[in-house]
Amino acid sequence: MSNIEKQGRENPSRVRDHLANERTYLAWMRSAIALLGFGVVIVRLRQFQIPHVHRPGTGWKLGLLFSLVGLVTVLLSTLYYFAVCHDIDNDTYEPSIRRVIFFSLIIMLLGVGVIYFVFTTALDPMSAFVPD
Repeated sequence: MSNIEKQGRENPSRVRDHLANERTYLAWMRSAIALLGFGVVIVRLRQFQIPHVHRPGTGWKLGLLFSLVGLVTVLLSTLYYFAVCHDIDNDTYEPSIRRVIFFSLIIMLLGVGVIYFVFTTALDPMSAFVPD
């Protein structure tokens, strides 16, 4: 009897588990793309300012941080996807609570950064957009 046949009998929902793992991976990819996009939007808001007020600003730092978190999300979710594939094949999968808590804390910190940036940056009376 081959190893594949043994695995199929030990875990009859193996295919379903792999498909669920893939859906989870794709959801993490969508989150990473959203973070990258939000980082770009934050940086691009500076271009809509009236040019007579030239300040170096700090909005680009927040945009860069969002983009970096998006890239790290791509890396970590890809590594986690392959680890879960391996665990499903070996029938040793255990859910990771630390990963969810870690990512939630990072997103909360980014949200606090956005709120701080929006409410502590003085608005230019001539512009409808948040200045840098």
